[in-house]
Amino acid sequence: MSNREIAIDLINNLPEYKLAYIITFLKGVTYDDDIEDDIYCRKLVDEYLNDKSPDKHETVSIEDLAKELDIAL
Repeated sequence: MSNREIAIDLINNLPEYKLAYIITFLKGVTYDDDIEDDIYCRKLVDEYLNDKSPDKHETVSIEDLAKELDIAL
């Protein structure tokens, strides 16, 4: 039996009033993943903003990039 099947079996045997606790817990577990993603993205932005490289603001048009990569637009 998989972990998912065990969890579903346990949930199916809980009384209705306890399901709210399980739902809150599951939302919290999901929320932690979102927080970790946000922290990682924030770190990337901070690294970019604090990068002293003089060429970080150079831009390339989509047409020039396509030519460089030998892609027909």
